[in-house]
Amino acid sequence: QVQMVQSGGGSVQAGGSLKLSCAASGDTSTYCMGWFRQAPGTEREGVAYIYIGSGNTIYADSVKGRFTVSQDNAKNTLYLQMNSLKTDDTAMYYCAAERCPPICGGTGAGCARRNYDYWGQGTQVTVSS
Repeated sequence: QVQMVQSGGGSVQAGGSLKLSCAASGDTSTYCMGWFRQAPGTEREGVAYIYIGSGNTIYADSVKGRFTVSQDNAKNTLYLQMNSLKTDDTAMYYCAAERCPPICGGTGAGCARRNYDYWGQGTQVTVSS
């Protein structure tokens, strides 16, 4: 069982930056981890994925070049650095984890296809114009 505890988020003006953190319990060395977001009235969107074993990542087109997902293995913590924020980035953000079996391939792309079972509690990000 993996537990995820999020921190960070808040309010910022467009063009600003925020950093989200997600501390995981248990051994996640062979897990996929992802950052998702959901704005009111919209479907949940996966924005960034990482395979912890290799650090391989993949991003949604909507955040590519602005967001960076990273890991601190010593702290068992996942991060999402968000730069050049836009009002469209306003949403509740969630981290999630899931095992990466051989079919997952150990890549960010493989992680993007996983169904995630372990979720953080969510944190609000609000970007104002």
